[in-house]
Amino acid sequence: MPNAIAGVDVPETAAVAEATELIRETTSPLLYHHSRRVYYFSRLHATALGVEPDPELLYLAAMFHDTGLLTPFSGVEQRFEVDGADHARKFLLERGFPAAAADTVWTAIALHTTPGIPDRMTPEIATTYLGVLTDVLGFGLDRLDHDQVAEVVAAHPRGDFKNEFLQTYVDGLKNRPGTTNGTVNSDVLAHFLPGFRRTTTVERVLGSPWPS
Repeated sequence: MPNAIAGVDVPETAAVAEATELIRETTSPLLYHHSRRVYYFSRLHATALGVEPDPELLYLAAMFHDTGLLTPFSGVEQRFEVDGADHARKFLLERGFPAAAADTVWTAIALHTTPGIPDRMTPEIATTYLGVLTDVLGFGLDRLDHDQVAEVVAAHPRGDFKNEFLQTYVDGLKNRPGTTNGTVNSDVLAHFLPGFRRTTTVERVLGSPWPS
């Protein structure tokens, strides 16, 4: 598989090589190809926006961003995004990355499903978010070069991505439904999980222990 796709290369560092192999071995072909597409789309968005994210940090954020869906990496029940973010930060710190770099990757992963905030932050955080939106929702496809997008998809095929990704999403959340409260993740469970009912913010306010 060529390293450079659609004019975008992958940094040739030990951490990148190790992360690539780790994600390939411990996740699924679906998430591996999705994560690689997110990286390339993130880089294409960066070029279109005229920003310059650190390619290595961007790659690591993209590769780890959905790992929390498959394996809870923490000993506590928490959002899958935070599981993936914690795992990525540990990976970076154990390999000698500065704390600031590890925190940037953590934030990019932790916020990648949160609308309206990450795209206003640093280039690594913003473009990770945009890359995810493009691959999952098709957001921003009209801003990207058609031939470059086609080259990325040819190298990392989508297959039956919509249905397979949604099933992976449900499987990663169904045993911790409470962690989806107030997030877009609750939409997935509301659609697919029989008996799931969201607790609304109105209910939480009215049901608080305050008398008024």
